[in-house]
Amino acid sequence: MGRIITVANQKGGVGKTTTAVNLSASLAVAEKRVLLVDLDPQANAGSGLGIRAKDGESTIYEALLGTATPRDILKSTEIRYLDLLPSGRNLVGAEIELVNEMAREFRLRRTLEKIKAEYDYIFIDCPPSLGLLTVNALAAADSVLIPIQCEYYALEGLTQLLNTVRLIQKNLNADLSLEGVLLTMYDQRLNLCRQVAEEARAHFPESVFEVVIPRNVRLSEAPSFGKPILLYDVTCLGARCYLKLAREVIENDEASTGAGSRRTAVGQ
Repeated sequence: MGRIITVANQKGGVGKTTTAVNLSASLAVAEKRVLLVDLDPQANAGSGLGIRAKDGESTIYEALLGTATPRDILKSTEIRYLDLLPSGRNLVGAEIELVNEMAREFRLRRTLEKIKAEYDYIFIDCPPSLGLLTVNALAAADSVLIPIQCEYYALEGLTQLLNTVRLIQKNLNADLSLEGVLLTMYDQRLNLCRQVAEEARAHFPESVFEVVIPRNVRLSEAPSFGKPILLYDVTCLGARCYLKLAREVIENDEASTGAGSRRTAVGQ
C-alpha cells in the first residue's frame, strides 16, 4: 500500500513544486512506483514533467468532482515507474464548487484510495495557499513534507503552516505526521542562509532533512524544458541533492517501525 506524502507550504517560491517533481523522479529511478498528483491550478508539476492537459481533457478537477476516475486521467511520464495525475486551469473553481458538498475535505482521499495500492509513494503538489485544495491534500496524506526557503521570516511561515496541520490532525486526519522540513535555495556563502538553517535545526532537531537543496542554475532551468533535473542534467549539484533526499526518504521508511525513524508527530 502506497504512502501518501503531501508537499505543502502556503508561501510561493520556496521550491515546493521543484521538490515534488524531482523527489518523485528520484524515487522512480530507484525503481519505486511513484505517482505525482498535481493539485495546483497553475499545473506547474505537470509542465515540469513535460505534460499539459489538452483542452477538453479530464484532469484532477473531474476526479475530485466524481465525473472521472483517476485511471481516466492517469498519464505516464518519460521516467519509468513515474505517473502523473495532471491539473488544469479549471481546478481554480473547485474550491467554490465543493464548498457546499458533503465531506468536501475528503474528495481527494476517496479519489486516491482507488489506486493507492498500485504505488509505493504518492506525492501531492499543493497550491501556495491554505485553502480547500490543500486541506484535501493534508486530509488524504500519511505525512507532510514542508520545503522552506533559507530566508528571513521562513520559520514564521513554517509555524503558521504547522498550526494548520495540527488542526487537520485534530479534526480530519489523526494519523497525519511530519515527514520532514526541507531547506531549499541554500547558499552557503550567505550568513542569513546559514542562520536560518541553524535555527530550523535547533527548533526541529528531529525533523529537518540532512540534505539541503542549493541554489542551482540547472535546477532552475529544467522546468522550462519540461524535464525533471535527472533528465536535464543528472551530473549537476541539484540532481545529486535530490537523489540524496530520495535516499533519506527511503531510509526513513525502512526505519519507521523502529527507534531510528525521523518521522515525527506534528508539532514535535
